[in-house]
Amino acid sequence: MRLPLVSIFAVSLLTAACDGENSVQISSTTRETQPRGVLKVVETLQCPETIGVLTRKGSAHDGGTTCLYSGPRGAVVSVQLVRLGVRSPDEVLEQLRDTLSADMPHTSAGLKAATDPTVATGSAAATADVAGSQAEGSGTGATVSDGATAATTGLTVDARGDKAVVRLPGMSVDADGDKASVRFGSFTINADNASETVNIQSQDETVRIQAHDDAAEVHTRAPGDAIRTTYMLTDSRPAEAGWRLVGYEARGPVGGPVVIATVHAKDRNSDAVFDAAKELVTLNVGE
Repeated sequence: MRLPLVSIFAVSLLTAACDGENSVQISSTTRETQPRGVLKVVETLQCPETIGVLTRKGSAHDGGTTCLYSGPRGAVVSVQLVRLGVRSPDEVLEQLRDTLSADMPHTSAGLKAATDPTVATGSAAATADVAGSQAEGSGTGATVSDGATAATTGLTVDARGDKAVVRLPGMSVDADGDKASVRFGSFTINADNASETVNIQSQDETVRIQAHDDAAEVHTRAPGDAIRTTYMLTDSRPAEAGWRLVGYEARGPVGGPVVIATVHAKDRNSDAVFDAAKELVTLNVGE
């Protein structure tokens, strides 16, 4: 699955964070570089016999509103045409997320516990270690010892005990013990060692990633009124049914109907399966 650049960066952080007992929660955004096309209003699904690594199982069901595909290593993809009726897109997708999470109950429970301050314990996932015995501005000639303040061209540093404040043009860092806040451009990053969370926020397209141990949950949602969203839940430890990855790709005009490809895979490294599911959605409703 091809996520926006920011989410790829975030997933790279997760690879390190999931090694051992660490956990991390990330929310981020990125701007659209190209305008999206208008999504089509679909009456019946197009379900080719094969697409990517997927092979259709039988013909389209329910009058062209459902198609079932099989993939490598027992992967299953179901494509549905969902009419909203009185329901909002958020209600439909929230219900679907609950259903998918129930297929991997130990994973969803573990991630929920990791972000519950009354339950979560363990070592830190992310911390900003800018305070301490020395803060140096690389290439600036500024060196600040603990309890001192210094300034040079475009850079100021104030380090006192376990607190530090760093200012650069377009960027600031504030650290206080287990907490740190970094701001650069339109992005804000807040890290809390005690709750083992990191949040990255801006405007436009939203990416939210939460990880704990060897499991991760990813949400993406494009800006605008149209529905363009992705959800993925993964774990190295299989659920009782053998699933290591569940998720969906959903797309449709603001009033629906919505084309949703739901993915179940027993291999968490199932990019080809998710890519094929996304192709099915694109084929039906557009980019």
